[in-house]
Amino acid sequence: MSDLTANIVGFDLTDSLPLSKNKGACIRGIETGGPFEFTQTNFMALASAPLNPNGLSNSRVIRRIINGNNILKRQPERYAIDFSEFPSEVDAALFEAVYAWLEHAYVDYEANSKRRIVRRTDWWLHRRSGAALRKAVSGLNRVIATPRVGKHRIFVWLTASVLADSATFVIARDDDTTFGILHSNFHELWSLRMGTFLGVGNDPRYTPSTTFETFPFPEGLTPNIPAADYAADPRAVKIATAAARLNELRANWLNPADLVTRVPEVVEGYPDRILPKDDAAAKELKKRTLTNLYNTRPAWLDHAHKALDEAVAEAYGWGDDWRDGKLSEDEILSRLFQLNQERAKIEAKAAAKAKAKGKKTRK
Repeated sequence: MSDLTANIVGFDLTDSLPLSKNKGACIRGIETGGPFEFTQTNFMALASAPLNPNGLSNSRVIRRIINGNNILKRQPERYAIDFSEFPSEVDAALFEAVYAWLEHAYVDYEANSKRRIVRRTDWWLHRRSGAALRKAVSGLNRVIATPRVGKHRIFVWLTASVLADSATFVIARDDDTTFGILHSNFHELWSLRMGTFLGVGNDPRYTPSTTFETFPFPEGLTPNIPAADYAADPRAVKIATAAARLNELRANWLNPADLVTRVPEVVEGYPDRILPKDDAAAKELKKRTLTNLYNTRPAWLDHAHKALDEAVAEAYGWGDDWRDGKLSEDEILSRLFQLNQERAKIEAKAAAKAKAKGKKTRK
């Protein structure tokens, strides 16, 4: 299906090609495929139980979990059993209370389901374990996440220990520069035009293959480069500063200190819980969601995004044109498409050259 912009700007965005420099950085969250989730009450009981026969706490196999709604709306904390570190049933069963809880939950799950369920042979493990995701985020303290479907393309920071489910995508980067590029108008326009649409509301859907892997990041600031390598680049510094400020302002609006109390979990290693100070605070906080924030887009949020957009424009070398108002949506898409095509061509030539060299070596 041809992109609608073809009749406006003279090209078809669906001709955009995946770029190897972006490969493997944006990954869909895990899919549990069973009754692995439970409430904070269950978490408190299981996580604070005595150590198991293996000498380990139950907290080793319980994780916070989030989905797109947790990002966009204000919802209670959710928790999930995760035996990925202990994949054999013998090892999983050593977490006695957790294993027994899951086994009992499956009985209820199967009995109350409206359709016949055939339990998998490895039922204690998630249906899609997210091995690639776990490998990609290994060693990171935080990662970037975005809902798979949403009216607004919003990115947030997650503590790396939190599980993202299949309704989200995780970008395995921990630097404010990448966060800023993704949250700029440049990437938002690209993702809205390159994504698909879903549901009654026809909300845009983000996908790694079409919206992330095809997006041409500013040269020298691509996802395949360690953030430390461009930490001193003035372009990266300006983007990072603007991105961190945007994130700080949003966090202050979402959870102002006069309305919330931060409470440590019952065991160490989990993010603090954010609780309203009283009933009046709880009522006000219900309105403070990222969806509501971006629907109303107050002046302070708009100013923060404009500062970020200017920084990203300068990283592309388009700063003067941005300030002069020359970068319309169509012009931005046209330039990004041209970058995509140029880089894809360079990558194709490099791949062909490497292939030819390999053949000569084998001879």
